[in-house]
Amino acid sequence: MAERGKAEMAETTLSSTFSIVVKSSSGVFASVPVSLDDTVLDLKMKLFAWDRNFYPFESVLIHDGQELSNELTLRHYNITSNSIVHHIFRPTGDQEPEMEQGSPAGIISRIVYDDDPEDIIPIAEFQSPRGGIISRIHSQGPLPAIYWSQGTMVGNTSRIEMQGGPAHIASRIKRQAGPAGITSTRAKEMQKWPQSDVPAQERSCRCVRQELQEVRPKIDPHILEEQNTYKACLPGPGTFQCSETGLAFEVESAANIVYRYASWSTHLKEADQNVWVPAGPLFNIGALPGTVRAVYLPHFICVSDVDISGCSIAHFEFQKMTMQQPTKVMAFSAVLENPSFSLLGVVWRKLRSIIPLPMHSLVLIFQQLRAANTTLHLYLIPDDNSVKQAIERQETSWNSKLIPKPPPFSPLFFGHRYQVASNTQVKITPEPHLPFCYKSPKEQQLFVEIYIRKMAEEMEFFITDGQNDTVIWRASLRSGDISLSRNVSKIPSGAAFLKKHKTQLCSRMGQLSSILLNLRVEDVINSEEEEEVQAQNTKQKKNQFLLDLVEKKGSKAQEKLFQVLQTKDRFLVEDLEKS
Repeated sequence: MAERGKAEMAETTLSSTFSIVVKSSSGVFASVPVSLDDTVLDLKMKLFAWDRNFYPFESVLIHDGQELSNELTLRHYNITSNSIVHHIFRPTGDQEPEMEQGSPAGIISRIVYDDDPEDIIPIAEFQSPRGGIISRIHSQGPLPAIYWSQGTMVGNTSRIEMQGGPAHIASRIKRQAGPAGITSTRAKEMQKWPQSDVPAQERSCRCVRQELQEVRPKIDPHILEEQNTYKACLPGPGTFQCSETGLAFEVESAANIVYRYASWSTHLKEADQNVWVPAGPLFNIGALPGTVRAVYLPHFICVSDVDISGCSIAHFEFQKMTMQQPTKVMAFSAVLENPSFSLLGVVWRKLRSIIPLPMHSLVLIFQQLRAANTTLHLYLIPDDNSVKQAIERQETSWNSKLIPKPPPFSPLFFGHRYQVASNTQVKITPEPHLPFCYKSPKEQQLFVEIYIRKMAEEMEFFITDGQNDTVIWRASLRSGDISLSRNVSKIPSGAAFLKKHKTQLCSRMGQLSSILLNLRVEDVINSEEEEEVQAQNTKQKKNQFLLDLVEKKGSKAQEKLFQVLQTKDRFLVEDLEKS
């Protein structure tokens, strides 16, 4: 038996990809293409893309009686061609099972196989045990990696035949093609950043963002926020941009695409860092082959006066990096047509000349709400959503408020130092200089702290390039932007907030499993206490049990729960604070 396993592993190693079977507890099978270097989380991402009811955060995968850890590879678990992995749903207790209006009760499903039970055949039967209604779905040609679940087919087929089946199946497929929730990216950008009062002639960057339709992804929150997995459900032909990441896809039909951020520091070897500089986020993307006609990968290089031949797309697969030439380089993205997906990100060849690469950047200012007088944190970072979101998460945990200001009106350069100054008396620590560099979202980002003893009606701040004393950013900070210190004392502590709003929290607090996991990570509760909470038979009782449990642990535990709520459901917290 051991020799057979070694032979299968050797055979699998020779081929770059192979298929395994994932079996759910209800007996539903899925054939999934994978590689030995895929992590368990990569496998979950593929299932997340193909099944509308699969969420990685709520799912456990088991092979040979062993629960699979997200960060380990299939190679680690000796998973080879035709291996069977079992999928078990981890109940969250947060919500009732989703039922679609008009769906007949008691629909069951089964896969129809040919002589070989290991092969997935593109025929499924749906039968109502009460009415004896049967539907069959056929496809012309093979259906690679199609997932069937509870009467719903997820994936792409060339043709679907329905023979007298329940009407809700056809109507559900039709509804997936609706263009709901699409907005203009440019409109969002205008809302996000106030118009700068800098005269147009002072702006040296002429790059303009392309207008794309925006789609809001479904988000599967992993234990740690920075490991979110996104799922874009694209309704039909067109080019759509993710509202959370800036990643965009061109498709010819409805499609589900799953992606998450990855780390350049993990994959870009030190020798390669001497040649290539990361020019945007690194993404781990999963989609059915042939689904995406083109991918638009965001970058932060200002291409107004740059030779775009230095732009490449790094593709990491099977622990190797290959460089691909983009089909087109645009102001804020590089386009790659007919992509094959795994790890993709934009890089730029380092220039040998003394002229560094110009970069688009962001200035982020946060006010520390519980600090004395007015204390601000100012960041100067590349225009990279993954870095921006990491900073926002960190500052939220510090109970800070974002003060939106426009980005610099001139490109910045890695290696330059930029000086922060004001037209009034302020204290800037540790020093009024910020080096401009790229740091991974998982690293602590650089910032300066600005202390204002007495806030004026209006103050001006400047950032200048230390190389040539050129002003690259200017903005006014007005008293209306600041939460004044007299209001800070009114912000309740965690204990006071939980006590005041306990009744509302019992009925309105959601995402309980995610909250419990965060409390476990912070050592506020242990696994036995988590099980006690989940053992309660209603959502309200679970919330009340948790609030009582944390209250008994004291003010520090209550403060941790309050911080988790601010991160997980800040709109609920803000609404309750207003009451």
